[in-house]
Amino acid sequence: MNQEYKEKIGLPDNHDLVQTDTKWEQRKGQDTDTYWYDEVDESGNVVAKYVVRDSTSIYPPFGRSISYDKVG
Repeated sequence: MNQEYKEKIGLPDNHDLVQTDTKWEQRKGQDTDTYWYDEVDESGNVVAKYVVRDSTSIYPPFGRSISYDKVG
């Protein structure tokens, strides 16, 4: 689980992200990793689902952006 993504989404401390899928893509000067996560509570129940996109420019100055969508 990536703590950075958990903080970006704003999850409570007692919830975790469980990765369920991943995809890598490179186009238009961007290297993009896409991750699918389930948000689980302290009992392990899925309470939400997210798609997180972590994109880095392949050209200097190598800017990075992280975005996410709640999908369930």
